[in-house]
Amino acid sequence: MIKARVTVTLKNGVLDPQGKAIEGALGALGFSGVGHIRQGKVFDLELEGADKGKAEADLKAMCEKLLANTVIENYAIAID
Repeated sequence: MIKARVTVTLKNGVLDPQGKAIEGALGALGFSGVGHIRQGKVFDLELEGADKGKAEADLKAMCEKLLANTVIENYAIAID
């Protein structure tokens, strides 16, 4: 069994309204000095098999086809 984490974030220059809303909410809650918040998403997956090369290729295909919108998002894959 291979465990992996895929982290998807917006590319630089892409407007992040949810990050701005979080930034404003933190300020309203009294957390000063917090700025430039960018939100993203994390996927934790378990893949059958032991071939890390195949797992990485499969994860990349998953990201390209479903997990990330590669027009506006970047992704990073970490395999344990």
